[in-house]
Amino acid sequence: MLACLQIENVAVIEKAEARFGPGLNVLTGETGAGKSILIDSINAILGNRASRDLVRTGAAKACIRASFEAVPASVRAQLEKAGYEASDELLLYREISAEGKSNCRINGMPATASVVREICGGLINIHGQHDSQSLTNPARHLALLDAYAQNRTEHKAYYEAYHELVLIKRQADALSMDEAEKQRRIEALRFELDEIESAGLNAGEEELLLSRRQVAAHAATILEQLATAHAAIGGGDDYSGAADLLGNAVGALERAAALDPGLMPASERLSELYYAARELSGEMAGRLEGYEFDPGELDAVEERLDLIYRLKQKYGGSVEDIIQTAQRAREELERIESSAEALAALNAQKRRLFGKAKQLAEQLTQTRLAAFEALNSQITQALAFLNMPGIRFTLQHSRGPLASAGQDTVEFYISANPGEAPKPLARVASGGELSRIMLAIKSALAEKDAIPTIIYDEIDTGVSGLAAGRIGETLRKTAQGHQVLCITHTAQIAALANNHLLIQKNVEGQRTYTEIHPLDTGGRIEALARIISGDHVTELSLANAREMLGLAAKGQAGAGG
Repeated sequence: MLACLQIENVAVIEKAEARFGPGLNVLTGETGAGKSILIDSINAILGNRASRDLVRTGAAKACIRASFEAVPASVRAQLEKAGYEASDELLLYREISAEGKSNCRINGMPATASVVREICGGLINIHGQHDSQSLTNPARHLALLDAYAQNRTEHKAYYEAYHELVLIKRQADALSMDEAEKQRRIEALRFELDEIESAGLNAGEEELLLSRRQVAAHAATILEQLATAHAAIGGGDDYSGAADLLGNAVGALERAAALDPGLMPASERLSELYYAARELSGEMAGRLEGYEFDPGELDAVEERLDLIYRLKQKYGGSVEDIIQTAQRAREELERIESSAEALAALNAQKRRLFGKAKQLAEQLTQTRLAAFEALNSQITQALAFLNMPGIRFTLQHSRGPLASAGQDTVEFYISANPGEAPKPLARVASGGELSRIMLAIKSALAEKDAIPTIIYDEIDTGVSGLAAGRIGETLRKTAQGHQVLCITHTAQIAALANNHLLIQKNVEGQRTYTEIHPLDTGGRIEALARIISGDHVTELSLANAREMLGLAAKGQAGAGG
């Protein structure tokens, strides 16, 4: 469960700490005090997307820390799999800079937001303010039904078969073409192959041709400069070259070294230069004798490069791409020419896989239909308790073509009054009714999953009076097996809390500050009185608040207010 949440420089919160306990934790406060900031902070600490807009104005970064106790075994297994230390306690850290950069840590070790999100998905389930409205979208109903059915094994088995079927169908479709289309494709592939193969391309050929073109285009200049360099080193009939001059220097230095042994190292280095110059002179002489200048070579190279350019325009950006195009064309041609036999084999495999997928889809369907019967019973009982007696829930179900989620199309229908035909939720339920229906569904789901903490953000929207008290009772019942955090504006719900936190906004020096205060009994009485009567707290509202807390302590519904 979530034990502690520490927030620094998040929106209007400069620094605050919220400690939560087991059971039902409620957070109350005026609208705009910053209750939603806590939800945003929890979302961020779980690795979900966080905007730099969360950073308090003027601050360099926002920091969020959360500690968890009694970490579920599934989350510990995920931690160990990812290479993190796993125990009953877990520490998460999230930092968001004013520039939008993010930094996450798990038990002090660096982590990416996606890794945090994957590992910590089993810690908290957040029901946001607008989740109830999602019930009006029939596309969400199948996911809710699957969550209750706990049919992951059946869904995985079906999806694997369906995915294999789709792959085989794609291969079969690729081979399934009429004879005229097949002939056109064969002719096109053969033309490509003939054109590319007749060119006789080799990998790396274009780079070699470009180098040859460079040499051929400047052959006369190269020959002239080479001759000049050879003459400068080797000399001529009527003048000495660098090698001859080095020879003279070598002789002079050797004679000097005979008289002064200290000159021997310099004499040896000079001798090396002399022999290197002679060797280089001989090498350049050989190059001059073998250098051939063919005026027609440049034309041949240009013609070859032009052919490669035209082929690149049609078949790829490089010679290697063109060669790969030819290989693919060759393989496709072979497949088409042998497609009749291959297609027969694929069709047989497709029929087998379709039968398997259809059977698994039906098994998945049965898990959903059975789950709805149980879910319907729980929801009906829960809604009757939530002051919606006589509600009748039905499932509009039809089987259709196989798809990634199976063969089922489902939609929840309700009849709010006896004698009325069931109609889609979107057309029948009000905002307050949607809140109670979603709470009934979430309560049923909570009994199925192992997520330790459930957060309800204003689940009481559009509800008051007896219905609000019943929502509180339902939350307290859910909190017997889970830690529940609930943001509420309703006194009946707040009175039932095991732990009550007040979120309060203050303005000092033209800056807004939000603080989080744990409330003792006296603080709770005053907070409940303010919810009941607003700014003008009266003795009657205080007495009403005391009565609500007393009834809640006795396990009775708070019906006051």
